[in-house]
Amino acid sequence: MKFLAQASAALALLGGTLANPVAFDDLMTPTAPLKRAQQALKQVTNFGENSSKTKMYIYVPSKLADSPAVIVAIHYCTGSAQAYYNGSPYAQLADQKGFVVIYPESPYSGTCWDVSSKAALTHNGGGDSNSIANMVTYALQQYKGDASKVFVTGSSSGAMMTNVIAATYPEMFTAGIAYSGTAAGCFYSQSGGADQWNNSCANGQARGTPQVWAKMVTDMYPGYNGSRPKMQIYHGSSDTTLAPANYNETIKQWCGVFGYDYTKPDSTKANSPQSGYTTYSWGDHLVGIYAQGVGHTVPIRGSDDMKFFGL
Repeated sequence: MKFLAQASAALALLGGTLANPVAFDDLMTPTAPLKRAQQALKQVTNFGENSSKTKMYIYVPSKLADSPAVIVAIHYCTGSAQAYYNGSPYAQLADQKGFVVIYPESPYSGTCWDVSSKAALTHNGGGDSNSIANMVTYALQQYKGDASKVFVTGSSSGAMMTNVIAATYPEMFTAGIAYSGTAAGCFYSQSGGADQWNNSCANGQARGTPQVWAKMVTDMYPGYNGSRPKMQIYHGSSDTTLAPANYNETIKQWCGVFGYDYTKPDSTKANSPQSGYTTYSWGDHLVGIYAQGVGHTVPIRGSDDMKFFGL
């Protein structure tokens, strides 16, 4: 496995430095008050290999579609599966559209996700990302889900994991939406620590070319040449937890993966999808939405998510 040497070299170019883990509070506010979901959230304990001890919770609507889609909704630091179920619109949308929602829960103190260890940043490496992928496999089998309609989204630390799992399991996911995260591999720990905080990345000091960032993605699943999920990246200009520069670096990463010129988006739409937001599109696989004056995190846009996911 060449991953450690390659990632270390990439981080040397990026200027990444590891600091002690820190806790932070995330504010995750939906765009409108949520109605009560019709069903309760249920824990699943027998979903398969789970060396990271990540917990699995699932929401199954009373009216399940034939061959339902599966959405993985990943909570923020200090959050939980229950908190994200309560505060995000995905369970209510599942009631309307008949898909299954998986709410993973971090096993770590402070409930940030491990996006720093070799295990988490490697396909079938045994980390949190591996456990989440096994949850998806379980849900597809248990509910006869449509493997061509598997999606992932998350806020803050959950957005970091969204980018990581899109990189480590590209064959599994059709699309991902990251609300205020960082590029996949940006939090990589050269000491191999799980759930480690990286000040340089969080502060927006980890900078690289699209090629360097893309290599971090391809190194997570060496030899993979198949399709990759389309991505939508949200970030706020007033984010003081994960600096706004992380938006540009994440866009660079996916532009590098998809072969787009990040300096030349195909379209730029001001005040879209709302006043103060600007939407940039590259090809058919990447959308960036920069929210002027918005802090941490950008509020979830459930209806727009459904459109991006094709649901």
